[in-house]
Amino acid sequence: MHLIVPVVLCGGSGTRLWPRSRKKMPKPFLPLVGSDTLFTATLLRCPSSQGFSDPIIVAGTQHVGHVESQLVDPDHSTIIVEPEARNTAAAIALAALSLEADTVMLVCPSDHYINDEKAFTAAARNAALLAAEGWLVSFGIVPTAPETGFGYLEKGDAIPGSAGFKVSRFVEKPDLDRAMQFLATGNFAWNGGIFCFRAGTFLEELGRHRPDILRTVEQAFENGHSSGKCFHPCPSAFASVPSESVDYAVMENTTKAAMVPAEMGWSDIGNWSALQDACAKDTDGNAAQGHVEFLDCTNVLVVTDGPRVSVVGASNLVVVVDGDEVMVCTREGAQSVGKLTGAANQ
Repeated sequence: MHLIVPVVLCGGSGTRLWPRSRKKMPKPFLPLVGSDTLFTATLLRCPSSQGFSDPIIVAGTQHVGHVESQLVDPDHSTIIVEPEARNTAAAIALAALSLEADTVMLVCPSDHYINDEKAFTAAARNAALLAAEGWLVSFGIVPTAPETGFGYLEKGDAIPGSAGFKVSRFVEKPDLDRAMQFLATGNFAWNGGIFCFRAGTFLEELGRHRPDILRTVEQAFENGHSSGKCFHPCPSAFASVPSESVDYAVMENTTKAAMVPAEMGWSDIGNWSALQDACAKDTDGNAAQGHVEFLDCTNVLVVTDGPRVSVVGASNLVVVVDGDEVMVCTREGAQSVGKLTGAANQ
């Protein structure tokens, strides 16, 4: 079995989880489900006992302190410090350049929740076998609802001798009618942003489809320097890197795109409604974190870091108290929380 190097991407500010998630302490570094932060939980899912190697974390300068304080094994971890955010294609390229060409990388966002770790490990192993053969593999999250907030993968032909399939096409976030059609066919999966490939294969495909990104990332890497467990790309060179997602830069263009189905209790915890779905609930669908009392309520989420919150006769409501900020919305309104003035200013 090939050793798998976890590459954990720490990006984004999680504004839709305001006021709990803020620029100074964004979503990955918060214990939103259970006692571990989402970042620490991501590392814990990739232990050496299951064939994973020492992790590489790619994080912005402003988050390095959080990363260092939450590492599971600081002596066996590497942090690549991005001088500025240039999206996922550049972040993954930096990690790939630090590895031998035949090394299998498992790219994981740092802010996702996965309930079934055995299923995650099985999917990672299936993906690694395909990656070793030269495929660029996406985890195809088995959909549980016609979600309009995710991109989709259409399953193509089965790849002989594996648990994977070719990706027929990548589909942008659909409207509800189209998402319902996708679900009905049973031939589509959510694109969860978890990828597996050999470092050399990824760099070859990036060079083929976006040579401008590869060239500028290589310049930043070659002129960077190490300090302790941290590697710092050259800031001036990195500033000229085009900002592009790995999906647009590589995955949607390559002829080597594959997918492995993954049914593992996955959530991107993209908003308060998604968090409620991932949390333990009472018989009426209510979920609470902190000092909370419900009376005649259904499907209510309350998160409070101090003050007691009492909710009476409410349904489909979210209440969040964090310091001196209070946010109240419906579950339907949860997607729009990031547009609030408070969330924008954080």
